Amino acid sequence: MKIERINENTLKFYISYLDIEDLGFDREEIWYNRDRSEELFWQMMDEAHTQESFSLEGPLWIQVQALEKGMEIIVTRAQISKDGSNLQLPLSDDKHLDIPINDHDADQNSNRAKVSENKDEELDHSEDDAFQDDQPISFIIGFADFENLIALSHAFPAHEAMDTALYAYKNSYYLNVTFDDCLSDEDQDNDLSKMLEYGLDTNLTQYVLDEYGKEIIKTEALQTIRTHFPLLK
Repeated sequence: MKIERINENTLKFYISYLDIEDLGFDREEIWYNRDRSEELFWQMMDEAHTQESFSLEGPLWIQVQALEKGMEIIVTRAQISKDGSNLQLPLSDDKHLDIPINDHDADQNSNRAKVSENKDEELDHSEDDAFQDDQPISFIIGFADFENLIALSHAFPAHEAMDTALYAYKNSYYLNVTFDDCLSDEDQDNDLSKMLEYGLDTNLTQYVLDEYGKEIIKTEALQTIRTHFPLLK
């Protein structure tokens, strides 16, 4: 992880997905698990406090940009205006940006996490969002034997609301299953339950597969396997 001091009130972090895994976090959970994403963030801020003497008191404004192999995070220490109606972001020594806030946001002893995926986009002012992106939800299922993949491809009817990619890594096969946003949580759970009858749940991340594995089938893996490999009797 790299920490760059931009000015008195702003820090820039770059953390790779490998760094994130070394800290004991999964690449996927930092986007979809609020508690884990906040735990990672405060670990980073503790490091910044140690290295850069950056105060952790008061509201913080956070921008997150997802990169190919990691994340760039910009943290700016803000202030609440005297009347409690605005969050003031320092732009220079004599200028600041006022952002209206709700009455219940005016507690100066609270840290506020405001997140944007792209620095060029307008920041999200919602208090309910943690580190998120708009990528579809994906799961990685492991297979020790290719025959189990063949059996799955014939038993499970792959549909348009999901896609699958196949990788080889450390003498095993891994199926990355990506669900479309239109598919309900219940339908996703049902599909996963059926597929896990043939494979194993795994904590492996897409980053590890991209970095160290071998991509065998990029898209529609189950349909491709079903077409080219007959069901073994």
